[in-house]
Amino acid sequence: MVNHISLSQPLNIEWHNNFLSALAEKEVEFELKKKDDFQLVTLTKCNVIINLVNILTNFSPEQLILLQNLIQNEGFKLINLWEDVWKNKPTQVLHRILSLSGENKKIHGRKTKVFKIDKPIADLFLNENHLQGSVSSRYKFGLFINDELLAVATFSALRKMNHTENYKSIELIRFVVKGGFSITGGLSKLVKHMQLLLKPNDLMTYADKDWSAGEAYYKLNFNKVDVIKPQYFVLGTQLKRSLKKGNLEQTNPLVFNTGSIKFILKF
Repeated sequence: MVNHISLSQPLNIEWHNNFLSALAEKEVEFELKKKDDFQLVTLTKCNVIINLVNILTNFSPEQLILLQNLIQNEGFKLINLWEDVWKNKPTQVLHRILSLSGENKKIHGRKTKVFKIDKPIADLFLNENHLQGSVSSRYKFGLFINDELLAVATFSALRKMNHTENYKSIELIRFVVKGGFSITGGLSKLVKHMQLLLKPNDLMTYADKDWSAGEAYYKLNFNKVDVIKPQYFVLGTQLKRSLKKGNLEQTNPLVFNTGSIKFILKF
């Protein structure tokens, strides 16, 4: 039986109610709690807590980071779900939550094959499945079973590093699995394929702290090398984010993240 707050007790924010209704429809078990003005949704099957963050929030990045640390010390994972992210990417958000809840169809990476894919295929897949959509990249690889594309990883061009002669680095820009699926060893297989083909000395990537503490990267022996400070974004038409530079005082709504974690895997 699904355990959730009665939706006959409405919240003050419409998008909160829409989100909770979507969880209930997917039969995701959750509990709703309020902590120091934070609206928190606990996914009871997986020790994940979702903090619902409104666009016109009075909170600062420092307050959300403090909340992240407190929740982590209690043995839970915290996700900051912003209003604009939910409104723009509800399907992708639900896929991510269902994955965390263990509801996905599980496939082992050894059953898949890696192939190079072109930009239109990669862009379409990323826009349909990744919360941040597609961005420019140099190399694009997909994991397939038969003719079905189940995961995509995109990488930068090789970059020469000045600290060591003939040293080349590459960045993992995007990785995502098709909604409804989990692929055991999928990222590892794509990384190994890229390494054998391009032969970089290391692989660099970032984890968005609003959604991840980098657990998947630690499992692949990436090393945490830096924590990037929070970034602010201006919301334009259709609540589209663009990075804010310079003075933060302006009339458009501002949203922010809690920063990111930089990881490096040395080969």
